[in-house]
Amino acid sequence: MIHITKAGGIGLAQSFGPEQRKLFETTAGRLFEDIAARGGAPADDPELALHPEAVQLLLEVGLLRVDGPTGRYLAVDPQSVQGTVVGPMGQQGAQLIAESSLWSQVFATLGQAYRRSPSTDDGPITELRGERIDRYLQEVVGSAQNELLTAQPQVGRSPAVLKAAVNRDIAALQRGVTMRTLYQHAARRMRATRQYVARVSDEGGEVRTLDEFFDRLIVVDREVAIIPAPGEFGVAIAIRNPAVVAYLVDMFERFWDRARPFTNTESTTLSSIVAEQRAMTVRMLIEGHADATCAKRLGVSPRTYAAYVSALKDEFEAQTRFQLGYRMGQQAAKETRKRTAG
Repeated sequence: MIHITKAGGIGLAQSFGPEQRKLFETTAGRLFEDIAARGGAPADDPELALHPEAVQLLLEVGLLRVDGPTGRYLAVDPQSVQGTVVGPMGQQGAQLIAESSLWSQVFATLGQAYRRSPSTDDGPITELRGERIDRYLQEVVGSAQNELLTAQPQVGRSPAVLKAAVNRDIAALQRGVTMRTLYQHAARRMRATRQYVARVSDEGGEVRTLDEFFDRLIVVDREVAIIPAPGEFGVAIAIRNPAVVAYLVDMFERFWDRARPFTNTESTTLSSIVAEQRAMTVRMLIEGHADATCAKRLGVSPRTYAAYVSALKDEFEAQTRFQLGYRMGQQAAKETRKRTAG
């Protein structure tokens, strides 16, 4: 409800809200139109007597005035009255918007304190499920002050997820947060990922790729780490224990040191990446891993992995998977003997 001074100048505060507006949209509005069309109405008009609440509202708003000499009710131009009613509403609306923004800042600050505290009602670990994961990530990344570390395994995030993440990540970079992101080598083949990398790199973000498989990880300001729950799809774990977060950061740094810059397009780097993927494929075949496991660890689809194996068959002139494994094993043993002899 908005409190304004009655247009009649009596100085009493009147409240105009949804109930009064609905009365205008029905009885009071029609009554005003009738009085305006007739050029006024006498105080003892039977129609006015049937709707005393509507008459009183028109008087309070200032759309009717009483002519002193005759005692008649006369209509007043709504344009001259509108500002008296609508103006305070707009002013209070602006004040509410500003106040809501300040409240949001208060809760954001409190949220940062909560996420940094290792001893909350949830303890040092919070389980996140379903849509709550995205909401939590929006909040925690949005409150980052110094650093974001992210590891995205397999072929990176889907185009829809990348589109939603790019604005959030760029906003963090533009307010001075440093950001480093790890992908697997296979992410270089994804157009959406390349576009994302180009955007964040322009804002100062760093992206590298690695041949090894790793689990998803997000670390905010080295205070909060978010990882997937083992064996449960659609469940994440937020960790605030300083020792565990420090351990996860150390793991990230070790991966980062071995990774290759995504933005480097030199042929030597690209050929090295291809060689690393080939070496990993050979190693997993020799170790006897299932195709689904190998594809996941390489960050490629089963079809792409099958193409890798087919290329190796051609290279080793093997007809079957067993023959390929045998010949690769022979070559590995030969190389080992050479290194030992040297």
